[in-house]
Amino acid sequence: MSTASGDLISLVLGTLRTDRAVTARFSLSAPWALRSEGVEGLLVRVCTGHPYWIQMDGQAAVHVQPGDIVMLPQGGPHVVASTLGLDPVPFRTLLQQHMRGAHGDHPITFAHGGTGDATELFSLHLWMPQHQGSSLLSWLPPLIVLRAADIATTRSLALTTQAMVDETIAQRPGWQLATARVADLLLVHVLREHLHSGPADAQGWLNGVRDKAIGKALVQMHAHPELPWSLASLARVSHQSRSVFSERFVELMGTTPLRYLTSVRMGIARQQFLKGADDVWRVAQSVGYGSEKAFSRAFERWSGTTPSQCIKSRTLGTQIRRPEG
Repeated sequence: MSTASGDLISLVLGTLRTDRAVTARFSLSAPWALRSEGVEGLLVRVCTGHPYWIQMDGQAAVHVQPGDIVMLPQGGPHVVASTLGLDPVPFRTLLQQHMRGAHGDHPITFAHGGTGDATELFSLHLWMPQHQGSSLLSWLPPLIVLRAADIATTRSLALTTQAMVDETIAQRPGWQLATARVADLLLVHVLREHLHSGPADAQGWLNGVRDKAIGKALVQMHAHPELPWSLASLARVSHQSRSVFSERFVELMGTTPLRYLTSVRMGIARQQFLKGADDVWRVAQSVGYGSEKAFSRAFERWSGTTPSQCIKSRTLGTQIRRPEG
């Protein structure tokens, strides 16, 4: 991996911080199938016992073995099942039956299914509101599976996840904070391993990081979003002509350099708003805009909400979370 790529990994992954983490342990016996309509945040899962299937909406089903780590970076709608073709039960139905108090106040446990082969599914639901819609999470694939058979560290990470979930069930003092911090470390490890092992021909952020020239431009965009970047100046950073740089960037990233830069800037701005900033002009300047009006238009196009609406939303954050597995 190039130095530029390594710097970018540290720069971006180093900002990841879990706001809240909820753990769950599901004891499932075949035949079983569960349907999630999606969650606000990320899901990380590992299993013991019998393998299972996971299928994201619109994608092929993937067979998951014990010790594999599954991550859904955008928490998208999906089905998990002992066998394909079963009629799934909504996760929401079972969670409502077994959840105590508000979602996240207690770990969630339940048993479900028939009398066949048993699967223990350990789940982490991670909220990272400052990164919702950011370039990192939005450009990751909807489903990441790290195979224990292919990556030496995966099995140990899976065991760490399993132990953490089991530890939280006792709810000893400080369990919520400890879970969130261990989850941060787990998340960075999963993303780092995916960077090394992911398909070389896939478009997206992780593939762009692998390219030495494009990686240099990505580092600069993330490290200095306030600078007046242009296609020409980004190409100079990469030591390429504008045409070669632009073509290569689109090939690897699936978007144009300036569109990606806008996403980086808007993600940083949104993070500032959600962390307490309320001076729109100051935030606009911090991400390279010389006009509050131009910034506000760009922010609304990117997020679907105005800066003022985003600022107000931070007081409603706990009301929009969808409690599903």
